[in-house]
Amino acid sequence: MAEANPKAHVVLLPSPGIGHLTPLATLAKRLVLNHDLSATIITFSDLSSGIQQSLLSSLPNGVTSVSLPAIPLDDLPINTHIVTRLSIMISRSVPFLRETLLALQKTRRIVAYIIDHFGGETLSLASELGIPRYIFGTTNFFYLSFLLNLPSLYHDKPGNHNPNQVLFLPGCTPLHPKDYSRSCIDKNSKVFQWMLRHSKHHDQVDGIMVNSFEAMEGGTARFLKERGNGKPPIFSIGPLTCDSRSDKSQVESGLCLRWLDQQPGRSVLFIAFGSGGMLSFKQTKEMALGLEMSGQRFLWVVRKPVDADASSAYFNHRHGKNNPLGFLPEGFVERMKEKGMVVPSWAPQEEILAHGAIGGFLSHCGWNSTLESIINGVPMITWPLYSEQPMNAVMLVEGAKVALRPTVMNNDDQVVGKEAIADVVKDLMEGEGGKDVRRRMHELKEAAMKAVGANGSSNKALAQMVNKWKTMASN
Repeated sequence: MAEANPKAHVVLLPSPGIGHLTPLATLAKRLVLNHDLSATIITFSDLSSGIQQSLLSSLPNGVTSVSLPAIPLDDLPINTHIVTRLSIMISRSVPFLRETLLALQKTRRIVAYIIDHFGGETLSLASELGIPRYIFGTTNFFYLSFLLNLPSLYHDKPGNHNPNQVLFLPGCTPLHPKDYSRSCIDKNSKVFQWMLRHSKHHDQVDGIMVNSFEAMEGGTARFLKERGNGKPPIFSIGPLTCDSRSDKSQVESGLCLRWLDQQPGRSVLFIAFGSGGMLSFKQTKEMALGLEMSGQRFLWVVRKPVDADASSAYFNHRHGKNNPLGFLPEGFVERMKEKGMVVPSWAPQEEILAHGAIGGFLSHCGWNSTLESIINGVPMITWPLYSEQPMNAVMLVEGAKVALRPTVMNNDDQVVGKEAIADVVKDLMEGEGGKDVRRRMHELKEAAMKAVGANGSSNKALAQMVNKWKTMASN
């Protein structure tokens, strides 16, 4: 092995999508700036976007990136589930990944190969090359506990689990079937079989990192860390959130932030559904009317609706680009121009949540967005759409008690009506429920900052792993 670069080097493989890249890129940045390591991030060219390129270009010297060739997926049906699509893309990338890792090994001392929950099909390659393997759980301990228990809950003992039964995982908030991760509801589906494979990969690594912190999930974290029986050690190293600023559109950023500068403190509700979330036409209309009925100030990031999969934008970053707002109720934008701002497709979420005018966040409960809300002390309204987001919502509302949720009316399409939206928005922004969750969110923000501080539990856990890697590199 060449010694061109003697630093301990880590290789990170985020699964496709900006929501997966962001936390692993943030981890790479932390390892380079705070722990004097070097890092390479391997990405998928299939889902390259302006936002992704902006994020990668913002990383410090010491973090490099390599893009794998496009992976053909033309043989998959157009309605293939997002998890199946991600999993197959990663599986088919192994030959290209082998070439990349072998090239890196010629000039780097690779001490860790880090994947997220979906990268398990590549672990055997890392093992073959003698590289220690780690999983960075980019969600929380609640989801990790659910994932680790999948084999026993559904597969190994199918007759012992009632799919309609409330699930009690050690240290976790009780979980009703309607709130299970959307990928794990139908055990006869292809997507569930992929999730089962991913679950079992977690016992094939040298360690598992979780982007959460003990003060938020103390009971669950303690149970998982103490499970023993030769299981990989688990480390809480969060909250890690992206602190770069996108240059996707300085014009759009400036408009949003200048509008917020004109609003009273903590008076604006921010509404956004992440990089992949979308609402139906009917739900978009009800959302608009509910916001108007609430009488509250708002900043709403709107995508053109679809009456299909709620994750429709995930593999289509151009969906709704430059879209008009004609799908909103007639006259809505004009009526709301004094109290609300409607932004098509994208807005600078990090800057917005950090702005003093923001008093609440109506979110899809993606974990990156959730952590950004926590570190800024912004209470939430939960609006989960897909994947593990319903579980995150349960933890935020019933566990951490830092969020409110609207009431879903008893109708066949599960649309939340304008009255329910208006009620929960008013409660968060000026009601007693809002006061309670705001106070708890402030406490959680302080605990989060302490966890990643110089003597914090998460900072110490990451340093413990880094010391092990550096020792390995020096031998």
